[in-house]
Amino acid sequence: MRHYADDRLLDDVAALAEADPGDMLRATADAGAQVRRALAATSPDVLRTIAADGRPRAVVVAGMGGSGISGDVLGAVCGTGCPVPVSTVRGYVLPGWVGPLDLVIAVSCSGRTEETLAIATEAAKRGTRLVGVGAVGSPLHDLVRTSPGAVFVGVDAGGLMPRAALWLLATPLLLVAHALGIADVPVSVLERAADVLDERSVECGPAAALADNPAKLLGVQLAASLPMVWGTSPVGAVAAYRLACQLNENAKLAVVHGAVPEATHNQVVALDGQQVAHDDDIFRDPIEDGAGPARLRLVLLRDPGEHPQDGRRADVTRDIAERRDVPVDVVHAPEGHAVVRLASLIGLVDWASVYAAVAIGVDPTPIGPINELKDRIS
Repeated sequence: MRHYADDRLLDDVAALAEADPGDMLRATADAGAQVRRALAATSPDVLRTIAADGRPRAVVVAGMGGSGISGDVLGAVCGTGCPVPVSTVRGYVLPGWVGPLDLVIAVSCSGRTEETLAIATEAAKRGTRLVGVGAVGSPLHDLVRTSPGAVFVGVDAGGLMPRAALWLLATPLLLVAHALGIADVPVSVLERAADVLDERSVECGPAAALADNPAKLLGVQLAASLPMVWGTSPVGAVAAYRLACQLNENAKLAVVHGAVPEATHNQVVALDGQQVAHDDDIFRDPIEDGAGPARLRLVLLRDPGEHPQDGRRADVTRDIAERRDVPVDVVHAPEGHAVVRLASLIGLVDWASVYAAVAIGVDPTPIGPINELKDRIS
C-alpha cells in the first residue's frame, strides 16, 4: 500500500488496467448489464408461483456480505410505507418469530455461504415460505429443491465476486416484491435503473478524465482520509453502507458509516476529535516525506426522499464540519423512483471505491483476511 494518494494514475487508462489485475473496474462497469441479465433470467412463472400464496406476514432476507446488501436494497425500496416488515438477517440464527406465514429469501451468490444455508435450513424446518437466490447446482439450490413449496431463482455471476454482483442479486428480490404487491417496481423502473448505471459508467469510467469524473475525484480524496459516510434517507443509508463496505474490501480502508438523524446524535461528535487536526507540516512532500496523518472526511449522500428535518441536519452538519476544517463531499441522488435514486448513488460510490484503491497502490480484488478467516474456522 502506498503511503499517499497518487491521482496521476487515474488519468492513465493503461496504468489503471495494470493496477487492477482482477478487473474490478470492468466488473463495476457491468452493473447496468446485470440488471438486464437478471430481468431476462427471472421467469415470470417463478414470480407467479411465489405470488400465488399471497402476501406474507413479513419478509426476511438472509445473506452475508455482498449478497446480504441485496436485502438492504429491498428494504430501502419498499420504504416505510411497506404493508409488511422487511428485514435482513446476517448470521446463523433465524429469529424465533419467523414461521409459516412469513417469507424467507436466502441470497448467496455462490450458494455456499454457511450462515445463509443455516437460516434456509431452519426456515424449511419451520415450514416457512422459502425462496433461494444463488448459483444453480449449489448447496443452496439443492436445499431449496428438496424443500416442499420452496422456489429457487438461479443466478449466474459469471465469475464476479459477490460484492461486484449486487444488481444481479438485488433485481430478483425487487421483482419478487413487485409480484407480492409490497413494492411498486415495474420492469420499466428496473430498465431505467439499468440505464442510470450505464450513464454512471460513462461519466465515471476509466476513460473519463479526472477533472470531469466525480468518482475519480471522490476516490482520490477518500484514499487519503478517514472517511465518515452518512446517508440522509433509507436510500442514502444503504448507499453509505455500500460505500463503507466497498472501501473496506476494494481499498482495504477503515470507514465509519451512518444514517441521519441517528448519526447526528453520536458520530457528529467525532468532528471535535484529534484526528481532524491539520497536517503538521504544510510543506510536506507526500512522495518524499510521507502523507502525514490521515484526516477525517465527511461524505453526505443526499436523497430527494429525505425527511425535511434530516435535510436541515445534513446542511447544519456540513457547516459545523467546515467550520472545524473538516472537508465535506456531498453527492446528490436525482429525482425519481427509489431504485433509480439508489442506482445513481451506488453507481458512483462503487467506482470511487476502486479508484481509491488504485490511488494508494492497492489491488482491489484480493480479500486475504476473509479467506484466511474461512480457512482457519473450516
